[in-house]
Amino acid sequence: MVDMQMPIWPVSFGLNPMDLAELDEHSHQFDLKPYTTVDYASISSPPYDGSPPQRIELTTLDCKYDCKVQDYQNTIKLEPPSPPQYSEKGFLYPKLLDDPTGSTLSIECRVCGDKASGFHYGVHACEGCKGFFRRTIRLKLVYDRCDLHCRIHKKSRNKCQYCRFQKCLMVGMSHNAIRFGRMPQAEKEKLLAEISSDIEQMNPECADLRALAKHLYDSYLKSFSLTKAKARAILTGKTGEKAPFVIYDMNSLMTGQQFVSYKQNSVPGQGQEQNKEVEIQLFQRCQFRSVEAVREITEFAKSIPGFIGLDLNDQVTLLKYGVHEVIFSTLASLMNKDGVLISDGQGFMTREFLKSLRKPFCELMEPKFEFSVKFNSLELDDSDLAVFIAVIILSGDRPGLVNVKPIEDLQDNMLQALELQLKMNHPDAPHLFAKLLQKMTDLRQIVTEHVQLLQLLKKTELEMNIHPLLQEIMKDLY
Repeated sequence: MVDMQMPIWPVSFGLNPMDLAELDEHSHQFDLKPYTTVDYASISSPPYDGSPPQRIELTTLDCKYDCKVQDYQNTIKLEPPSPPQYSEKGFLYPKLLDDPTGSTLSIECRVCGDKASGFHYGVHACEGCKGFFRRTIRLKLVYDRCDLHCRIHKKSRNKCQYCRFQKCLMVGMSHNAIRFGRMPQAEKEKLLAEISSDIEQMNPECADLRALAKHLYDSYLKSFSLTKAKARAILTGKTGEKAPFVIYDMNSLMTGQQFVSYKQNSVPGQGQEQNKEVEIQLFQRCQFRSVEAVREITEFAKSIPGFIGLDLNDQVTLLKYGVHEVIFSTLASLMNKDGVLISDGQGFMTREFLKSLRKPFCELMEPKFEFSVKFNSLELDDSDLAVFIAVIILSGDRPGLVNVKPIEDLQDNMLQALELQLKMNHPDAPHLFAKLLQKMTDLRQIVTEHVQLLQLLKKTELEMNIHPLLQEIMKDLY
């Protein structure tokens, strides 16, 4: 039994890896249809099939397990390039019209056909329709129903608000597609604050989940020695500091000893003069980093709200089964397709060099590289990883758990926080949550294969000692 009061079990079993001013047109004074206000928030856009428009039902933001924050998400990005020109029968994109000068192209507003001023709320729109749509959403307006299917064009657009709003929805305008384009930074920040305030006022639970994600992120920054942001800066040469020493063969490995500071191994029963073979030395350094990683993960786990209130045996079990999955998740941050950072970013060991080691050592890292390439393609940042790691640790299906219900309750809360985090942080990736959960299955497979390989090494490499903590973790693991 590991004493949970002691700093125990952190992040890599790899070779030493560290890790929108609203321009409102004044023609609205000609509006003839009265409107009323209602206490609703988000909108849903029904499919348009030519039938009489139905009254728009506005529902309160639901932020349970499937947090629906799409109508309040915001994406800061540059205005996209004009879409390719389609024939008038192509309804997916606005029609492009020849400019009188013949030198430029202008784009029609998808709603009224006036000249579009930009890409607003997900479609090309003029300032008038942009302001109309925003005013309708922010003031929560519901217009008197009209069954005349009024034609919306530049001169008639202010005569029927109901049909105009229906047209906005039909062409795809949505609050979740808001883009800021060349808006001044101060105005961007103001609008971001408004949207965030709307979310919190309408559903306090969403605010709680955001606070949870922020807490986990802060704890993550305190617990882990090398974050993804730092690692990527090193890998891309954006630190302004000395580039890591590259180890690509045996000679550079020997030379690198004077450039890369390795912490002394602390493997009981392992003498300094023993195991001078390169593969053994590298493996022992890998072990030392893994032990450090276990301690980092343990400190992070203690900061997860509710974790230390769990049964003590369950805490140990969760860590026993979760640490290597977390290690390989964070190890991916230190990797690219060509190699991995080692020794807190001081060195970079190439993938080809690791593959050149004798068997079975050459088989240790390759599955981690294959996983990292796919995992890194998800483009998670440290704030995403912090919540994902908490989800991994709080897995209620680990063998031997005594009291599963509180663990599942905690994980359910973490999953809600993760889904909201990803929707807010990656609004253009609607399937990211599902893809990330699939990675949890992949991680379990990698850990299973890793443990099996270590068991083989233990039997065949008689001169190699496994650290007691790592042995305890691997014992009866899978």
